[in-house]
Amino acid sequence: MHFPLSPSLPTISLDGAWNSIVDPYESGISSRYYKTEKPQSKSDLVEFDYDHSPKLKVPGDWNTQRDSLLFYEGPVWYQRNFSYQRKLHRRVFLYFGATNYFSRVWLNGTKLGEHVGGFTPFDFEVTDQLVEGENSVVVEVDNTRRLDGVPSLKTDWWNYGGLTRGVKVVEVPETFVENYFLHLSSDRKSVDGWVQFNGKPVKNEVAIEFPETGFVYRTLLTPEGRANIGFEASAIACGKKLISECKAALELWSPENPKLFKVVISGEGDSVTDEIGFRTIETRGTEILLNGKPVFLRGISMHEEAPFRSGRAIFEENDRTLLTWAKELGCNFVRMAHYPHNEDMVRLADRMGLLLWEEIPVYWDIQWQNATTLENAKAQLRDVILRDQNRAAIAFWSMSNETPISAERTRFLKSLSTYARDLDATRLITSALNHTDKTGPFSRTLSDPAGEYLDTRLITSALIGPRGSGTTVVQDDPLTEALDVIGQNEYIGWYEGKPEDADNTRWTFAFNKPVIVSEFGADAQYNLHGDAQTRFTEEYQVNVFEHQLNMLAHMPQLAGMSPWLLMDFRSPRRPLPGIQDYFNRKGLISDRGQRKRAFYILQKFYREKAAQ
Repeated sequence: MHFPLSPSLPTISLDGAWNSIVDPYESGISSRYYKTEKPQSKSDLVEFDYDHSPKLKVPGDWNTQRDSLLFYEGPVWYQRNFSYQRKLHRRVFLYFGATNYFSRVWLNGTKLGEHVGGFTPFDFEVTDQLVEGENSVVVEVDNTRRLDGVPSLKTDWWNYGGLTRGVKVVEVPETFVENYFLHLSSDRKSVDGWVQFNGKPVKNEVAIEFPETGFVYRTLLTPEGRANIGFEASAIACGKKLISECKAALELWSPENPKLFKVVISGEGDSVTDEIGFRTIETRGTEILLNGKPVFLRGISMHEEAPFRSGRAIFEENDRTLLTWAKELGCNFVRMAHYPHNEDMVRLADRMGLLLWEEIPVYWDIQWQNATTLENAKAQLRDVILRDQNRAAIAFWSMSNETPISAERTRFLKSLSTYARDLDATRLITSALNHTDKTGPFSRTLSDPAGEYLDTRLITSALIGPRGSGTTVVQDDPLTEALDVIGQNEYIGWYEGKPEDADNTRWTFAFNKPVIVSEFGADAQYNLHGDAQTRFTEEYQVNVFEHQLNMLAHMPQLAGMSPWLLMDFRSPRRPLPGIQDYFNRKGLISDRGQRKRAFYILQKFYREKAAQ
């Protein structure tokens, strides 16, 4: 099952306080924590008791709910009771927005199944497992990092564990709208797509209604419950008028005009209501075209980290704060790193007018030759595409971030790119690359004698040649052949050389495609001041941004940027006491919402760009 959680679906929320048992020795299976057993006599041995166990809030990560769990990695068991009254001719699903990372689910002692992956939704049909009255659901969530996982053992963000997004009971008819995809054709003349029903069709018809204009499109289902959609785009604007007598044009979605249409999809006794915007995104040479016109992406990168309190961003107010800060910065684009963010954030970007880069957590080095790892990555890619394919804000599906070049890695990522296009040919495929060939001061090639991944962030100032001699950087990663847009991470001034070295750096790209500089930046602790050459000061961060923006003004093929990053976020790789304290401090805004000086440097640059 992969139905999107439309706001119109009838649901019962299971959010709130859940009972919990921390299980560092993984004894829950052998001790049958999933059975929620009670001693039948005083001599019975039962060594757990959910009713008297500590509570954890759902949705939420366990790390920031208890000090003792901040660094915890391992299994935690969640349990709660809920009441349900059975209904005739209804099917019921238990829906999880996301759990990190490996989960096993039981209902009333019966195992429903397992799920792998920390950021995509999943569900189980529970129609036959529910009982009249009180039911018990138990979930074991294990955020242990795994060598064959996606991501693998090494990341640069906090490994928040738990039921990190909402849990719901979803009620649908016996035959229901499972999923749908409506999009504007590349020539902007028609609306195309499909609707898929789950269950045995009886009436064999589906209707797509646009209440704002009164237009209704009807078509028939195949015996498999699928309908292929195709009608003139102008029909939406013309409504009930004859298209031959109507000159109205479909109002397109854009950051300046984020127009959404209410859409009602109905058939077989089911009805789903959504809000969908229509636009096209494509490339022409080195340009990115939105609705057929060149657009420069004024962006920022962002983690799904809650402002002011830290931890996983779980409420719409967290999402709204982050995206409002991006708009204040002057952005029309946000790179959601390094994993799928929550569905509410994507829908909010639809309404606020922000183009999005959505990424799966193929991060740094993973097991490129492992077929199971590839299927895991494909499953996460599939699930996020099926979740968000109707959101106009989504412009890019990103396959990876900063992966070491090898034949196995390139085959792996090209396979993902092909799979993404098969699922959705209406978006652009990208990946954030960071390995380049350099001549001049940055010409030394690094290798890791231990055979582990070593990225360009480990290049130190000792490798930089004489000032003023100039550097040519060549991006010829073979993966770029499979991409529509090249994402380029680079850290001149922080992990490579000094900020002013950017002034003498020139870029060459082996493929004539648009380039988004998907990361650059420098750490700065808010309100730490000094001269422009002193690390971790606001002045140093400003110095990096000023020289970077000067370099990017001369970069060929540049179609946008998303500096690293909007807000400071937790990372176990950043222990420097009194400065980082386990936070990556590259944010333009502190984790407490305080704007650093570099925020205003980028804001001024974006305002000038927008005015051009």
